Amino acid sequence: MSLRNLILLLVMVIAVHQAVSITFTSRLLHRFSEDMKALRVSGSTTGIRASWPEKWSMEYYQELVSGDFQRQKMKLGSRFQWLFPSEGSKTIELGNDFGWLHYTWIDIGTPSVSFLVALDAGSDLLWVPCDCIQCAPLSASYYGSLDKDLNEYRPSKSSTSKHISCSHNLCDSGQSCQSPKQSCTYVIDYTTENTSSSGLLIQDVLHLSSGCENSSNCTIQAPVILGCGMKQSGGYLSGVAPDGLFGLGLGEISVLSSLAKEGLVPNSFSLCFNEDGSGRIFFGDEGPASQQMTSFVPLDEKYEAYIVGVEACCIGNSCLKQTSFKALIDSGTSFTYLPEEAYENIVMEFDKRLNVTSTVSFKGYPWKYCYKISTDAMPKVPSVTLLFPLNNSFVVHDPIFPIYGDQGLAGFCFSVLPADGDIGILGQNYMTGYRMVFDRDNLKLGWSRANCQDLSNDMEMPIAPAKETPPNPLPANEQQSAPGGHAVAPAIAGRAPSKPSAAAPCIIPSSFYSIRLPHLILLVLCLVSTCV
Repeated sequence: MSLRNLILLLVMVIAVHQAVSITFTSRLLHRFSEDMKALRVSGSTTGIRASWPEKWSMEYYQELVSGDFQRQKMKLGSRFQWLFPSEGSKTIELGNDFGWLHYTWIDIGTPSVSFLVALDAGSDLLWVPCDCIQCAPLSASYYGSLDKDLNEYRPSKSSTSKHISCSHNLCDSGQSCQSPKQSCTYVIDYTTENTSSSGLLIQDVLHLSSGCENSSNCTIQAPVILGCGMKQSGGYLSGVAPDGLFGLGLGEISVLSSLAKEGLVPNSFSLCFNEDGSGRIFFGDEGPASQQMTSFVPLDEKYEAYIVGVEACCIGNSCLKQTSFKALIDSGTSFTYLPEEAYENIVMEFDKRLNVTSTVSFKGYPWKYCYKISTDAMPKVPSVTLLFPLNNSFVVHDPIFPIYGDQGLAGFCFSVLPADGDIGILGQNYMTGYRMVFDRDNLKLGWSRANCQDLSNDMEMPIAPAKETPPNPLPANEQQSAPGGHAVAPAIAGRAPSKPSAAAPCIIPSSFYSIRLPHLILLVLCLVSTCV
């Protein structure tokens, strides 16, 4: 080998060494180190931040933990695509004994205790009967549709419970407390006359499931705030929600808000109600891509409830004037209520198109427009459609309520009632046959026709596919330790080329980068001597 080539080879080796040194050498600075503090000062026109935490202080650790949580949420997003109560996603309607509402079983505390709670999208707080002063009967013998007694919650028997103090940011009664350390009380008055719940606020764990196949990672104990309902009144003493109420509203105290803040699921949920009284609930469900949607509207410039704006109502193929209104979407209301003007226009058009000689009254039923069924045939019931902005339409699956007598089906009623004010309520009966998605982040209501199958069971109900998700999705942090799998950083997974390269693999052992420059020169001289 010529001297010129030898020199060129030596220069190349030195260049590679320098490049390797530059590429793999860096200096790490702690976010609260003295060096970083100096950098902050030199790069700021106003000096350092107002409070630079003292090393090893409580503030120091709080800042670190807060930053870690924010980074994890930014990197990983929600841990789960959806969650549901640990006893299953099923909901049930228990008929007149329970106010025609949908209920689901939930487990609270340690050890866990089961409660049959009513699902209410029109309120925020989850409360259960607790240390009762005035509660509904809990014995199964009192109700015709129960096969076991209902439970009463006792915080003192749960090792994970703790009282919420008056100083807590979610304590509304804080100003009336005599001491910041005093237990926070709550009082909620509901729209139904003289119906209320009151007691103390408690933090405890709510048991949830992700539906995954690995049972050890399927169950989640989520800390939530709930009401220890010591005293109920009105409808809550006569069969409506005797074992508690699950508020699904927009308030900060709701379980949905807690789950989203903890990064467990997206800030959304779905309810699905079948004609046979069965249904499903999923926390985090954002609905299929094909669903129709409309935006929630504010009241007094605030988004405090799931209120939508209906542009018009159509009976059959006739879309009526003066039928626009705002309505609360409320699963905790059994039936549907319309503002007076819209109500009169809609029921009169329905009656006209039904083409029945006269209306009748069925004793004990609240509806004005009811009809008997003759022995000949059931009259053709006109469709009812709600129109929303951007040509989104909601066809009511079943706008009538059947009335049964001794001989079977005796008649039916058009199941709408006049509202007291100018805000209507689209109740549970108008949601039947739909998967209703409450997107709390984007403040939108979504709906799509569905049979309410289990989302966690082979994806039978249509759902939008998760982005970059494997067939059996695990939370991003669990992908690192999946049994029998390979640890792959979520940000890197999926970047492998679709076809293998035709070139031979180039493998450079990591020990190569520890070779020093003198050794490289000796290696070159050795190579030259063998080539000469």
